Amino acid sequence: MIDYPEQLNIIFNKLSEHKATAILVGGFVRDKLLGIDSKDIDIEVYGISSFVELENILQKFGDVNSVGKSFGVCKLQYADYDLDFSLPRVDSKISSGHTGFDVKINPNLDFKTAASRRDFTINAIGYDVKEKKFLDPFGGIDDLKNKTLRAVDKNTFIQDPLRVFRAAQFYARFELKIDKELAVLCKEMVQKGMLKELAKERIFEEIKKLLLKSKKPSIGFELLKKFGSDIYTKNIHVLDEITSQLTSDTNTNIVLMLAALCYDFDETSTEKFILKLSDEKEVLKRVLPLVMNHDNINKIYFDGLDDYSLYKLSSKVKIEELLILAKAIHSTKSGSNIYEAGDAVRKRALELHVLDKKLAPLLKGKDILACDLEPSPKFSEILNLAYEAQMKSEFNSREMAVKWLKKYLLTHS
Repeated sequence: MIDYPEQLNIIFNKLSEHKATAILVGGFVRDKLLGIDSKDIDIEVYGISSFVELENILQKFGDVNSVGKSFGVCKLQYADYDLDFSLPRVDSKISSGHTGFDVKINPNLDFKTAASRRDFTINAIGYDVKEKKFLDPFGGIDDLKNKTLRAVDKNTFIQDPLRVFRAAQFYARFELKIDKELAVLCKEMVQKGMLKELAKERIFEEIKKLLLKSKKPSIGFELLKKFGSDIYTKNIHVLDEITSQLTSDTNTNIVLMLAALCYDFDETSTEKFILKLSDEKEVLKRVLPLVMNHDNINKIYFDGLDDYSLYKLSSKVKIEELLILAKAIHSTKSGSNIYEAGDAVRKRALELHVLDKKLAPLLKGKDILACDLEPSPKFSEILNLAYEAQMKSEFNSREMAVKWLKKYLLTHS
């Protein structure tokens, strides 16, 4: 038996009243067999007449999101669980891209036929909630026990090139062995240029799972390299060090790991690598300063740890994130003083209140307006000069900042 949330039985019983059979499928079943809890649950419904009927039944339990209707999928949030209900289907590749499939929904398919469209055997295991038994037509349970990643069907596997990246992230996440036939298949898909049809957003989603859900993401990147993918750098060992320092913020962790991959790149090479994965401007905006400034931790420390340097650094990058990256980079380098330097920099940045933010400017545009000046591009120049003066401790209160401004205006009128 499998331990699934009892709260869902009310839905399953309602489906049963309509002569429909609910089968737990996909990642939820796989993760449960591995002892991993999940609030994301995929349920395949057999024996129901139509998608409309499925929607009508589920609407009794909350708002149904039918955004995946063309694929026979609808979403429902219930009892703190994210539920994906689907009808069994057969997918046939008719053109390039992830939308280039002819999807035929067939409520009367048998489980083996429906599961044959899945990528790996470990994701093709079902659990019949009524009969309380596993459905495992492709030996996924044995593959889990033997820690082997194997394709369900090599002919259908190649229909979606994204599965090359999924192979790498599952391989790393669950520390699996890769089936020889699957490895050859992935390598051939790369050599044939099949990955070129993938939208970078889809690739990035798999890379993020590899980064965030693996104890040693480096082994996933090593596998991608063996496949022939160019999403690889020689800095992958630093990723494993970052995993021991993860923050509570997912986006920050992604940024730190991407910065680790590029830490010894120049600005142009960093930008090129990041844009290969994502067009998200915020990602590049946060990664670049980390890559360009990580060496400054040691420099600031050995130059005497002056406050101006810390203020200046905090205006470019979050020092707390920079310390994480610097520690990961230097953790494998013998004779590194990064721990001593890092502790000192952290302590002083904390005292200055700039560990996770820049120094708050004391002088504002409204102060310049109060001096009877009309708004102009000159404002930005004055504010920048004032901020430099503040970082150099020429003033440390708003009152003193206004005095500095009046003196500046008097001498530059």
